[in-house]
Amino acid sequence: MIVFWIVAALMTAAACLAVILPFLRPQASLETGHDVEVYRDQLAEIDRDLARRAISPAEADEAKAEIGRRILRAAENRPGGTERADSSLTRIAATLAILLVPVLGLGGYLYLGSPAIPDQALAARLDANPSTNSVEELIARAERHLVENPQDGRGWDVLAPIYLRVGRAEDAVIAFRNTISLNGPNAAREAGLGDALFQLAGNVVTAESREAFERALGLDGANPKARFFLALALAQQGDTESAAGRWRALFDDLPQDSPWRGTIVQALERVHGAPAPQPGSGPSAEEIEAAADMTQEDRAAMIEGMVAQLAERMRDNPDDVAGWQRLIRSYSVLGRADDARAALQSGVEGLGAESSAAQELIGFAAGLGIALPESR
Repeated sequence: MIVFWIVAALMTAAACLAVILPFLRPQASLETGHDVEVYRDQLAEIDRDLARRAISPAEADEAKAEIGRRILRAAENRPGGTERADSSLTRIAATLAILLVPVLGLGGYLYLGSPAIPDQALAARLDANPSTNSVEELIARAERHLVENPQDGRGWDVLAPIYLRVGRAEDAVIAFRNTISLNGPNAAREAGLGDALFQLAGNVVTAESREAFERALGLDGANPKARFFLALALAQQGDTESAAGRWRALFDDLPQDSPWRGTIVQALERVHGAPAPQPGSGPSAEEIEAAADMTQEDRAAMIEGMVAQLAERMRDNPDDVAGWQRLIRSYSVLGRADDARAALQSGVEGLGAESSAAQELIGFAAGLGIALPESR
């Protein structure tokens, strides 16, 4: 610790001296003395030219007079006048500034820092209390442990979902396979493996990831992740109707505070164009089952009814910007452009024409080719 402070002090002093020294040099004096020597050489040269009769006495006198004037101007600029005072003030200000920087820096560090705590390498930080580690350090800590103990099934079980959350899909696949091999399969591990394979394939439910989700569903028929992604596999194959039916059934089976509900809403809006179910609205599981046997006309009538329910709900909740977006999109998908424009106008009025939410709604509608009706 003492050696560190000695080295730091020496380096600081050397840096300060390197900056201060140029201000301490008498630059003006050196320059003035050099000019006077040049003028003296010029006077001697004039005398030699006059002796050789290279110039006339009148020309020699004129040249000497000019050099004399230059010598006087140089003497006026010598250190000691206003310029000298300005130079001294500059040197003093620079010296104080340079000296204050390390003093203030050291004082701030002693007040705010922890000079008594020794430096810690990565290994030392990983050995510290886990509550003080960042996510990256916790991952490195677990990785180091598993390198030394590759058969620790619990360690792989903890690390696998962390890899998945931070986007390290390839590492997550390895970790999930290891935990399944060491701990045995369960629904959460198989669904996690399927999710990792899905991410690794660029958000595509491949045959391998679908098999993992099916194994998870075989172990737990209610596993929401497996059910969601198996429906997504159908949607990616073009069977959007079956996918939407499965998502709606899952939506009704989930508790109201489940985070999967929001994901299902977004998925339904992407593949179906119709408004997604909301708590307290939309078809029940029994209605969805009955809809499977509906004709295309009956199914269209069911969608129209859902849109009407959404429009009614928006009249009671005019400050719900997401609801207005769903309603405008639904009208647009159904080809009811006039109703979409009317919904946009009602939404802007309900949100407040000058509000940021209203401007967001206008921008959303513009992306669908819907604009506010022209005022007449």
